[in-house]
Amino acid sequence: MSKHVRSNKLFESSLLKEALIQSFVKLKPSNMFRNPVMFTVWIGTLVMIAVCTWIAAGEQNQGNLVYNIIVTSVLLITLLFANFAEAIAEARGKAQANSLRKTREETPAKLIQPVGEMYVNEVKIIPSSFLKKGDVFICETGDIIPADGEIIYGLATIDESAITGESAPVIREAGGDKSSVTGGTKVLSDKIQVKVTTEQGESFLDKMIALVEGASRQKTPNEIALTILLAGFTLVFIIVTVTLKPFADYAQTPITIAAFISLFVCLIPTTIGGLLSAIGIAGMDRALRANVITKSGKAVETAGDVDVLLLDKTGTITIGNRKATNFYPAHEVDEKAFLKAVVLSSMADDTPEGKSIIELAGINPLSYQVNNARFIKFTAETRSSGIDFDHTRIRKGAADAIRNLCEKKGNSFPADMAKIVTGISSNGGTPLVVAENEQVIGVIELQDIIKPGIQERFERLRKMGIKTVMVTGDNPLTAKYIAGKAGVDDFIAEAKPEDKMNYIRKEQAGGRLVAMMGDGTNDAPALAQADVGVAMNSGTQAAKEAGNMVDLDNDPTKLIEVVEIGKQLLMTRGTLTTFSIANDVAKYFAIVPALFITSIPALQGMNIMQLHSPESAILSAVIFNAIIIPLLIPLALKGVAYKPIGASALLRRNLFIYGLGGIVVPFIGIKLIDLFVSLFF
Repeated sequence: MSKHVRSNKLFESSLLKEALIQSFVKLKPSNMFRNPVMFTVWIGTLVMIAVCTWIAAGEQNQGNLVYNIIVTSVLLITLLFANFAEAIAEARGKAQANSLRKTREETPAKLIQPVGEMYVNEVKIIPSSFLKKGDVFICETGDIIPADGEIIYGLATIDESAITGESAPVIREAGGDKSSVTGGTKVLSDKIQVKVTTEQGESFLDKMIALVEGASRQKTPNEIALTILLAGFTLVFIIVTVTLKPFADYAQTPITIAAFISLFVCLIPTTIGGLLSAIGIAGMDRALRANVITKSGKAVETAGDVDVLLLDKTGTITIGNRKATNFYPAHEVDEKAFLKAVVLSSMADDTPEGKSIIELAGINPLSYQVNNARFIKFTAETRSSGIDFDHTRIRKGAADAIRNLCEKKGNSFPADMAKIVTGISSNGGTPLVVAENEQVIGVIELQDIIKPGIQERFERLRKMGIKTVMVTGDNPLTAKYIAGKAGVDDFIAEAKPEDKMNYIRKEQAGGRLVAMMGDGTNDAPALAQADVGVAMNSGTQAAKEAGNMVDLDNDPTKLIEVVEIGKQLLMTRGTLTTFSIANDVAKYFAIVPALFITSIPALQGMNIMQLHSPESAILSAVIFNAIIIPLLIPLALKGVAYKPIGASALLRRNLFIYGLGGIVVPFIGIKLIDLFVSLFF
């Protein structure tokens, strides 16, 4: 998503114009029916229109025509304000969608035809809309990638700014966890072959457009539960309002239809009823502005309730690249011979760790003459790498892997080397043991660098009541040291895909919600199992399909932001619900005394606002009820400011600010409006 989209102001003239039009369009019965609170206001407005017509025809018992027209108008404005809240949220999404569509312009695709299992270089230029899942196309320097896919051959530098907004190019290549490319991005260098992984209309951009437009948005369980609660409140106040009629007749107090409808509209929670949809849309919008694509609003909401957070060590807790810091040759092993073995075993190791080993040794590998060299690549199964030449076999890898390799040949693991391995692990380092012809000849020490400020971030999560779990392939001693230094609550050492799955299932069995992030195909099962799974955009298609969120920035720490966005969404909904219900107290003290004060003078004591007259009191209450909705729209869209404090402290804070504020503000607002209205009634 481009930067200018994310920097949209809260209210722009073009968005306001579209939202105002949609406010009237949304008055359709089919639309209003989806919101039970506002639907009853809509019915009340129709009744008042009928009452005004009745009075104009000569009815004398329903009060002044002008007064009834004003009440009707205020009710209509209340509906329009509620529709405007939803419309402005949707308009912001549509503005983003239009920007995204610009990156999905018809792009030519260089389709290549399969011959058996091979692909030839003869290309056929076709429109991108003709591409099907499984097709293979070529992209060269300067080409726009026409569709989502996986690189099956080659390596290229990709400009993803059209999607992520970041100008720095990234490298994508075949065969790894960074093989996924997105339609609409641009190849800056080299040449790649890409296999299409999505059908037409199901691409990443298509999903983004549907999400930000709200077309795919469904109400979340929490939102549905709150809607049911609000519907219950509405039903209760229908009963309350209806039962006032016999009381009024008994007290010989004539009450107009306008007064009954005004009382009902003011008592039901119209504020949260009008803002509820906007809050949900804005939650997904805030996630998108943080460069996170959510597949549903439920994912954002669930993130706010997460209890356990799984985080990879490398790149999340640590800087990402371990560096060689020390060499420990075995007893009676010549240091120069050990350095030669270390350098040769790292010749084909193009990882940052391998490069740092050669850098620390300070020797050019090409200075050694070796014949018939065969390089052994690192694999997850062997957990070692190295080189074979002449009659020499050098291996470098995890301590237990080298131990097993040596013991199979009947060679023991030296006690002094075992002691060094334990010492390195205890100090948070990673020991790499070097063996020559299945004999241990020394140890390399690698050290992780903890990211600055990560301890404070974990402390924030702890204050939220979230348990943090570090996932690492390191041995338990190293994992324990890093976990303690970083401040996480638990760790999974020597983690395999099934270990992550088992841990997630165990936590979920205890009734906890779990979030995790990943980018590889081997992360897909755990991402699917987790309640909130955040996949990296640079990761494999399998990972992106398994997760319910995609991070466009490929930032593993983004999971923390996602949790905060989710909590902010839940807080915003909760605080505005508290404010809305608290509003009813003031409006009750405004309208009920006004209805009965002439026939029951004792109710004068309830007229604590000293409102001018029954008519001005009712008008003041319904006007305040209407204008409070647009005044709260910025809060609904931006969200309540979130602070990482415990649930009980959060509840006390909300009750004090929004509960007490929800009582005090209407008293002040209604009194001020009454002072103005009393000039006319």
